[in-house]
Amino acid sequence: MMQYSVLELCAGGGGQAIGLEAAGFKHAAAVEIDHTACETLRLNRPDWRIIEDDIADVDYSDFKGIDLLAAGIPCPPFSVAGKQLGSSDDRDLFPQTLQIIAQVKPAAILLENVPGFAAPKFMVYRQAVIERLQSMGYVVQWQIVNSHEYGVPQLRPRFVLIGLQHKFKSPFEWPKPLGHAITVSQSIGDLMADRGWRGISNWLHKANRIAPTLVGGSKKHGGPDLGPTRAKQQWLALGVDGHGLANSAPDEDFPISQNPRLTVAMTARLQTFPDHWIFAGKKTASYRQVGNAFPSLVAQAVGESIQKALNGRKLTKSHRSFSQQDQKTIENVRIEKI
Repeated sequence: MMQYSVLELCAGGGGQAIGLEAAGFKHAAAVEIDHTACETLRLNRPDWRIIEDDIADVDYSDFKGIDLLAAGIPCPPFSVAGKQLGSSDDRDLFPQTLQIIAQVKPAAILLENVPGFAAPKFMVYRQAVIERLQSMGYVVQWQIVNSHEYGVPQLRPRFVLIGLQHKFKSPFEWPKPLGHAITVSQSIGDLMADRGWRGISNWLHKANRIAPTLVGGSKKHGGPDLGPTRAKQQWLALGVDGHGLANSAPDEDFPISQNPRLTVAMTARLQTFPDHWIFAGKKTASYRQVGNAFPSLVAQAVGESIQKALNGRKLTKSHRSFSQQDQKTIENVRIEKI
């Protein structure tokens, strides 16, 4: 089986990158504007091409005809935790991403966002995105993917859009759920017990459930905590103090009756980062990378399904080129709403 290449935009701290790598994709480049996240990628994958820049300012001429373009587009414009300004939010990067897709013409695309993007409020905007992609020659489908169905110990529903060029014999098929869920205590129980806390047995019983969605926050709001009031209440039901993060697991002197806080390492495990993954930056910056990530196991499952579709491609010496008429159509598409 051949190895396919991927260009990743808005790569963050590497959650999606790890999953796509595990699925068999080789990174041609990862583009990310945040310096600390780029340092994380460089620490863990020193041989990768890491482009630290705004996605709108990068020269993509080296990536034309890439197998997959994957983008974890910033979620604040569509998140229920924000003001849901959509296209009016200056953090909306869908327009730039569509322009890059038109330029690069990847064989497949993977776009990921918060489930809020599927809300009726954004129906017109969402349809405009889809129609633009269809005008470029892609068969497009989207779905809300529930992370807990793929080995992630938290709910974390995500909007996932897949686009494949028409030339493929095999259609994209969504990955099948595992059929069983992983709980918080199963995922991080060993980390919570690492320093001999005497209350671990009761905590393991209390935390034997799926977690709410981790919230990473943005640079504009807050520090390293587990989200708004409702999220903190949900974490409290699992025996976790969500008002901040701890520097280490509770030790033997930590009160049995007190709810411990999670460490960055615990939250990374809940996002299915491998334990050996190193995060650059202090606690707040590290947690922001963790909380905003696309869980690695979900990215892997989706990536494997994309691979299956790509493997059904008709054998040609090179990627199909758009005709002059195709290109003219792309350039003339009107997307005022995007």
